[in-house]
Amino acid sequence: MQELVIGDPYLKDFFNYLYIEKGLSQNTVKSYKRDIDSFISWSKKYKKSNYVDFNETEINEFISFLFKSHLKSASVNRKISSIKSLYLFLVKKNQIKNSPISEIITPKQEKYLPMSMSEDEVDKLLNSPDCSVKIEVRDKAMIEMLYATGMRISELINLKIINTDIQRCVVKVIGKGSKERLIPFGESALEALNNYLSIRKNSKSKEIFLSNRGTKLTRVAFWKRIKIYLIRSNLKGSISPHTLRHAFATHLLNRGADLRSVQLLLGHSDLSTTQIYTHIAKQRLGDVLKKHHPRG
Repeated sequence: MQELVIGDPYLKDFFNYLYIEKGLSQNTVKSYKRDIDSFISWSKKYKKSNYVDFNETEINEFISFLFKSHLKSASVNRKISSIKSLYLFLVKKNQIKNSPISEIITPKQEKYLPMSMSEDEVDKLLNSPDCSVKIEVRDKAMIEMLYATGMRISELINLKIINTDIQRCVVKVIGKGSKERLIPFGESALEALNNYLSIRKNSKSKEIFLSNRGTKLTRVAFWKRIKIYLIRSNLKGSISPHTLRHAFATHLLNRGADLRSVQLLLGHSDLSTTQIYTHIAKQRLGDVLKKHHPRG
């Protein structure tokens, strides 16, 4: 991808625009880069003309190629959205007159329910770290904070000491688009966090959670640690650190929280994004009814 960016001034300007002017996070810009990379690679392999000169027919050919590659409609829609942003940028910079993708109809996206965990499964995971081991004290604090706040993994590993109010049990999180939100957390997370801070290495790093070398922890490193506890707790299925975010939202709704409050805590800009969790809550209620009702 770096070669494409360096060799193409349009792409370089586009990604700078996303990061600097639109204020998107590095992870979001990387997602745009992956989508655009697959599009440019396809155009170089199958088309003689440059992507800047593409028309609607050629865009539709690419979309057809994506479906033939057995991508889900959600992935196809994301790539279409990335490409659409690129062409709108080119129109804005007067590199092209009209966007060839403006009239493209996005495929209907299949509905899916995000993977969640039961409260018992979360308890097993939370109790898995051995707090006599230093690194597991850190892991315990991170898992507790994930479940207590519903933060994204990127938000957790970027959480700074200055943005954590231990006295009031509140953290200031910098979310997508550099949007800030305040999230309270409970006593269990506070206890785990205090235990970790008492043994945390002295470091110049502003982030709370550090690697063994005293540097900022990465997403991949934390995911590897989570896998250890999933195996130890005998938890199976497609569970990941992000699953705790889903569990956070689902368990709040199951216990009577209103949708608007959950939306604010998760940092969703659109309420419809949060509404997916109401389906999970309803599904759980249906399962309870079938299991416990005399005529279930």
